Amino acid sequence: MSAPLKPSTHIFRLPDLGEGLTEAGLVTWLVAVGDTITTDQPIAEVETAKSVVELPSPFAGVVTALHGTAGDTIDVGAPVLEVADPESASAAEGTTPDAAGSAASSTPEHEAYREEERAGSGNVLIGYGTTAHTTKGRRRPAAASVRVDRPTASPPAPAPAPAPASASKAAAVDPDATPALAASVRRPVAVRSPLVRRLARDLGLDVHTIAATGPDGAITRADVLKAAVENAVDGAAAHHRATNGTGESVDGLDVVSRERMSPLRRAVSAKLTRSRTEIPEATVWVDVDATSLWALRAQMAPEGGKAPSVTALLARFVLLALEDYPVLASRLDESGEELISFDGVNLGIAADTERGLLVPVVPRAHALTVEQLDAALRELTATARAGTMPPERLRGSTFTLNNYGGLGVDGSAAIINHPDVAILGIGRIIERPWVVDGAIVARRIVQLSLAFDHRVCDGGYAAGFLRRVTELIEHPLRAFVRV
Repeated sequence: MSAPLKPSTHIFRLPDLGEGLTEAGLVTWLVAVGDTITTDQPIAEVETAKSVVELPSPFAGVVTALHGTAGDTIDVGAPVLEVADPESASAAEGTTPDAAGSAASSTPEHEAYREEERAGSGNVLIGYGTTAHTTKGRRRPAAASVRVDRPTASPPAPAPAPAPASASKAAAVDPDATPALAASVRRPVAVRSPLVRRLARDLGLDVHTIAATGPDGAITRADVLKAAVENAVDGAAAHHRATNGTGESVDGLDVVSRERMSPLRRAVSAKLTRSRTEIPEATVWVDVDATSLWALRAQMAPEGGKAPSVTALLARFVLLALEDYPVLASRLDESGEELISFDGVNLGIAADTERGLLVPVVPRAHALTVEQLDAALRELTATARAGTMPPERLRGSTFTLNNYGGLGVDGSAAIINHPDVAILGIGRIIERPWVVDGAIVARRIVQLSLAFDHRVCDGGYAAGFLRRVTELIEHPLRAFVRV
């Protein structure tokens, strides 16, 4: 008598998220074991280094297993959930989940999905495209690579053979390789610029371990800086793995807990590190009398409506000033040798959220009125704080505005939002003693702080921009027809 047919099981693995992302944090499940789901139905919310997105399932059927709980980190390629199709059966006894998944992928629906994933259609995750190349991620602990969906043991791996002279860079820089093996595959590398070689030496990097992206196979300055950021992140992760345990004490104090940084926090850390490493920034600041603007703002409210926010007004003044000082809304290319100018401004607005600092972007903000800017800023801020900001709205800025006055501080030496070349910080607008016509009176004063890339301009240019913004704030009616 033949054995009963078993329903095929499909394992959905976390797809390539694109943009160099190698993992995602599980925020919450949207389905449970036993639920019947359809193709492309959202099954979970995951947090990437860019945003919180819904993860759609490529399979339809009954959910039989969920891999992970809220707060877990899932690597690309790791199982997310399993789905059984009760209407189809496997002809062979004891078919493994992977084999069932392979059979399922032969259907036109599933084959189309996998083709989209390989081609980078953007349909795998809302707001994300995928890449056709394999993303190089950080090395994981050995335990993390254990296949949880295959109970059978894998055969022992054969001993590595000596690498030939044409061995890949990955083999040459394997940190687990023995010193003898590593020495056997070392070879000359293409570093055209002595400045690049010196930068690598100053950062403590071995040029043999740096992946080259130059057109002729040469290591560029950007390659060195990228490797420095990756090493900093890898070093912090290794320290975490080495020291995480019970009863830990540091400098005579007991460690209460260790918490892994979220993908967003680590992305912010890497970006700020790159900014500090790559950009020789300088800062200028000024105290500005905003009394007239403060008084006029209350009169700008339409009947039955709200007055525009201070941020919207200041943003409009900044955009007007950038028309006269466009270099501060430009970019440098990766080599740092060409200045790229634009026909307008994509304005980044720093927003403090529960997930951390986000910088949503108002595209072509220079073409908007104060009323339009105010509406756009309110919508961006609300979306960012709700954690539903699409990733494409978090990139593309050419100048950044940071109104940290809402946090109750007066000033800050802000870090430039790479790849921008400048960021303007705005402090609290509060009453202070101010000298007017020889008398000390109470006035509404705000401190403006401009951090700029000293490679693109000198202090005189930056100061001229700040003076222009100051003039518009202190005499807002002069800009009335352009606001």
